[in-house]
Amino acid sequence: MTSETLSGVWTDLIGQGKVVEVLRRAVQARFEGGNTRAMTHAWLFTGPPGSGRSNAARAFAAALQCPSGGCGECNTCVTVLSGAHPDVTLVRTEQLSIGVDEVRELIRRAAMAPTLSPFQVLVVEDADRVTERGADALLKSIEEPAPRTVWLLCAPTADDLVATVRSRCRRVELATPTDVAITELLQRRDRIDPVTAASAARVAQGHIGRARVLARSEDARQRRDDILRLPTRLTSLGACLHAAEQLVEAAKADAAAITAELDSTERAALAEALGMGTPSVKARNAQAAMRDLEEQQKARGKRLQRDSLDRVLTDLTSFYRDVLIVQTGAGRPLINAEQIDQVERIASDSTAEQSIGCLDAILVCREALAANVAPTLAMEALLISLGGVA
Repeated sequence: MTSETLSGVWTDLIGQGKVVEVLRRAVQARFEGGNTRAMTHAWLFTGPPGSGRSNAARAFAAALQCPSGGCGECNTCVTVLSGAHPDVTLVRTEQLSIGVDEVRELIRRAAMAPTLSPFQVLVVEDADRVTERGADALLKSIEEPAPRTVWLLCAPTADDLVATVRSRCRRVELATPTDVAITELLQRRDRIDPVTAASAARVAQGHIGRARVLARSEDARQRRDDILRLPTRLTSLGACLHAAEQLVEAAKADAAAITAELDSTERAALAEALGMGTPSVKARNAQAAMRDLEEQQKARGKRLQRDSLDRVLTDLTSFYRDVLIVQTGAGRPLINAEQIDQVERIASDSTAEQSIGCLDAILVCREALAANVAPTLAMEALLISLGGVA
């Protein structure tokens, strides 16, 4: 199935023809009621970052609810895809985890009969972030599903979910979209010119969301160029430490730009809900609730900062991959063709073994950030290794 044959809610699921075919058969089984094996109450969407896991889950939810099986134009399809349909719950957390209380609220929703549509659908876009206690609660609901309830879980890999949960879900695995497919999508959906679309698709390495940001934002492209110039600037210990500080501060600024207004809105909404400032409210309880919110907001900011640094690591990985290709004469296309001068300069000043060491150092830094090592320390250690100035 090519992108040209995709229509309705499936239009933007580029490079996922096999997945769409499976989902379409399940939707057809809903209408015909014959092939019960094609449809089940719990699904697990897996695939690499940017492949479109959550988009596929949303499209499937819309198709299940749509009288025409996913036309993409009716009110049902539009409200499901926008997150406004009363019988489709979309869960996407900005926190580091999804706790048991949140899962219990989802289970409560799952037990409710649908009001307008055939199913009560729950789409959990970050199922890999469900805590162990949350997974135990979720398992009970999946094992004994309410009538007409469908769970759609999304995670990078099946191993990111506990075995008991994933074993009770039907898996659909999305592939990494090709550069050609992403380029076509950017041109068709976002009206990006062919040259910019092709460049963004290539450097995004299969991540549709990242490609779209790079294609639409000159600032994003400039920031990426600045990151790719780093390896040629790491000429002293001081330069490494200064660059690490700048990267961490930029990541903090990115997180603050996203969370500042959201944090304020959430605090105001909680204060209103608690009736803070009125005589009938117990100050101690209100303050405890506000502290809990502030802790959640702090965790969200930490996650966003880590995500920003992870993009830096991804870009640096692509750079040293290109360096290694030049050094070994592998003859593969370069991801960062626009930075060929920097790539060739580093390639001529180092060996393939050193480039492999740089790639290993990036991996170590990523693992350190995941283990909650202080970002500044992790980035300093990385840049010192890349510069070879220790």
